[in-house]
Amino acid sequence: MAQVEKRGGLLRKSSASKKPLKEKVVLMYDEIFMTEDPSKCSPRFWEELFLMKVNLEYLEGKLESLDGEELMKIKDNINCLFQHCIQALGEEHPIRVVNALQTLCALIRGVHQKNKSTSGFDIINMLMGFDKAELCMKNLMESLDSLLCAEGSESLKSLCLKLLLCLVTVTDNISQNTILEYVMINSIFEAILQILSHPPSRREHGYDAVVLLALLVNYRKYESVNPYIVKLSIVDDEATLNGMGLVIAQALSEYNRTNEAILLALYEAVHLNRNFITVLAQSHPEMGLVTTPVSPAPTTPVTPLGTTPPSSDVISSVELPLDADVQTSNLLITFLKYSSIVMQDTKDEHRLHSGKLCLIILTCIAEDQYANAFLHDDNMNFRVNLHRMPMRHRKKAADKNLPCRPLVCAVLDLMVEFIVTHMMKEFPMDLYIRCIQVVHKLLCYQKKCRVRLHYTWRELWSALINLLKFLMSNETVLLAKHNIFTLALMIVNLFNMFITYGDTFLPTPSSYDELYYEIIRMHQSFDNLYSMVLRLSTNAGQWKEAASKVTHALVNIRAIINHFNPKIESYAAVNHISQLSEEQVLEVVRANYDTLTLKLQDGLDQYERYSEQHKEAAFFKELVRSISTNVRRNLAFHTLSQEVLLKEFSTIS
Repeated sequence: MAQVEKRGGLLRKSSASKKPLKEKVVLMYDEIFMTEDPSKCSPRFWEELFLMKVNLEYLEGKLESLDGEELMKIKDNINCLFQHCIQALGEEHPIRVVNALQTLCALIRGVHQKNKSTSGFDIINMLMGFDKAELCMKNLMESLDSLLCAEGSESLKSLCLKLLLCLVTVTDNISQNTILEYVMINSIFEAILQILSHPPSRREHGYDAVVLLALLVNYRKYESVNPYIVKLSIVDDEATLNGMGLVIAQALSEYNRTNEAILLALYEAVHLNRNFITVLAQSHPEMGLVTTPVSPAPTTPVTPLGTTPPSSDVISSVELPLDADVQTSNLLITFLKYSSIVMQDTKDEHRLHSGKLCLIILTCIAEDQYANAFLHDDNMNFRVNLHRMPMRHRKKAADKNLPCRPLVCAVLDLMVEFIVTHMMKEFPMDLYIRCIQVVHKLLCYQKKCRVRLHYTWRELWSALINLLKFLMSNETVLLAKHNIFTLALMIVNLFNMFITYGDTFLPTPSSYDELYYEIIRMHQSFDNLYSMVLRLSTNAGQWKEAASKVTHALVNIRAIINHFNPKIESYAAVNHISQLSEEQVLEVVRANYDTLTLKLQDGLDQYERYSEQHKEAAFFKELVRSISTNVRRNLAFHTLSQEVLLKEFSTIS
């Protein structure tokens, strides 16, 4: 017995003194990192390498551990490995293809890690060699295209998309990623479209495909002709566009796993492709109705690409599913619901960016003639259950009492909701301006097409007046950061729009009377605004010109107040009434329209059309940088070296 223990002790001692054996693939990597050609002594070296399970961590770690000079010494071997990876993609045996794809991921990421400004080497030269780069990338892109379009393994397609996402996002600024020039020349646009148009592949890979497309569209979009922009703008195949819409809608409806990338994809589709506008109103047979998760969002992303989940307090309210017989969903409804969640909390930078992007998308929609036609269509009525921020002074409307209305009502509700819930110290001025612009563009359409929308306009008027009151009561604090007169002018001009053209688009004559009642009822707010802008426009300060514009814009509102107030007071005195009812005030208003004189104001129904390149380029560059970083961070090892791949192919002879 003692002898066995002694032997056991000896065994333990000897095993502890030995170094752990390196797996064969690691030994082969070590040979590649020598200056000699590894196939000199082993003619079957490359053939054997791609039969070995890839050790991504080791390969990337080894590349990162070398300095630029050491890396240059083994450039020929790295070039050779890169070329053999591409050759292996054409092999019949799927194990080789899988290993080649994973090795390419490690190579591209590992070499890019070294490409800091101090390294002084060129990525393309280091990976492929300048002389062979064009042919290498042509062969690589053709192989990826074939694999994506083939009827083969879904896991293999998934890995191809991961490699492409890896290739696109290795630099924070994708426009500085010179390898993407080859992705522009050797387009995989059609392969992406095929994935989106084919239901099984769309369900499996749609998310990655849409994110990839959104990123490719943003490569050097302001400096050169990007073929992905050109091609996306002319897609007219219904199955493809609907497929893209379904992927976006599905991702947006799963609130806790969506990120800015999907919103960017929606924006690019709406902004670039007129045909995509029709997709917004298409019902979603595949999706069904989605309920918001009750539990807080998980702290770790559940999507392969990672996300910035909404804070749990926002998504914890359960959305009651509506009667399936009455209600269908579509991309626009899903987007409006998603926006109502994202736009609730703008303190977090990612949510602020997302909120801004939602408003930019709505701006593009509000400018589009066709989109407006279905937004205002009386025959297309929907119940849209927007998420409303809990506020002490209002009751939450019961979901089942939601009326069926044209979709534009939900857009206006969303804008009103934003207006009333963001009057705070960290005032999101930029978002407020966009919000008012969306309302203005919708009113311009209604005026032009004489659409009489049955909407509770009083809620909008009340929200706008409260916003003016907030601007005035926080004048000093806000003026230190913002030109509040730009926003004040836009609000006043919305009222001018109703005053001047309301008779062409308000639903009934009584709606027009209610507008006047609201202006008269809240006359103190308009009087205070006039006093404030008059004070600043008569001073020689920096706000003189901006305040003067508001002074001039208030002319008709002041005329209404000055015309009707004395008549209301006179009516009260004659009839010995201390406080008039709303109906009595309206009676006075109706009786005295004829003697009211208003000035015609030009340009109220005109607006500057949205322009990305001149106004928003900096925002989109920063947004794409954020998305690229997020995608790269979440393309972790486990998503690239999945056991499922090897299990799937181990059964293939």
